[in-house]
Amino acid sequence: MFRAQRRKKNETDITTAKLLLKNERRGVLSVIGDNGYPYAVPLNYIYDEEENRIYFHGSKVGHKIDAIRKCDKVCFTVFGDEEKGEPEWAPYMKSTIVFGRCHLVESKERTLKLVKKLALKYYPDEAEVDSVILEEGHGVQMFEIEIEHMSGKRVQER
Repeated sequence: MFRAQRRKKNETDITTAKLLLKNERRGVLSVIGDNGYPYAVPLNYIYDEEENRIYFHGSKVGHKIDAIRKCDKVCFTVFGDEEKGEPEWAPYMKSTIVFGRCHLVESKERTLKLVKKLALKYYPDEAEVDSVILEEGHGVQMFEIEIEHMSGKRVQER
């Protein structure tokens, strides 16, 4: 159902792909937007390897949520972890691409747990996280991507 990578020599193993997904701070979500045009939006996220899911937050209204409600098929990409190469001006970069189905988290209790888990990845301490959730948690929509396929790649930028 999903295409194999064309250049096998650039493919990383799944462990490396998951590690990048776990460690990077931002990714790009791609959905089928208005009038069939792709819509890609950068966002913060967390990856739960045990659940085989990616979680992110957003508004309860807007282009992203409208697109997901219309078609739950998404692509999520992270990239980074550069290494110096030869020549030095052309580093190696890793990327992970995920295909899956995105759903809204409907339970308020689960939403708040996931918001806290997400915020702890980005905020300096738990007290600040709890304060922000208390003030703004009621307006947050959490999303989950159920991962169907994942691949990793390591390429040199030249």
